[in-house]
Amino acid sequence: MTDPTLEDVERRLDRVTDLEEEAAVSVLRGLREDLQALGNDPDVDEQTRQELETQLDQHVRAVTEREAYEGELGAAMNPEDEDAP
Repeated sequence: MTDPTLEDVERRLDRVTDLEEEAAVSVLRGLREDLQALGNDPDVDEQTRQELETQLDQHVRAVTEREAYEGELGAAMNPEDEDAP
């Protein structure tokens, strides 16, 4: 397998929003590793790499918030569940 490029990372990051939570987390972890590895490459545009890292952080927050919202929604729909507020 070839080393990832910033374009590869950007493409995969764009598709992560369509994934289920568990798959999205897995992809995001891999993307974080790729971005860290690219940070050691002197030929990589550091500004673009940092912008992608910021987008990655935003996706992580979105997945976390989506998971929390769905958990709260499930508890609200099943008030007899022990996790219900």
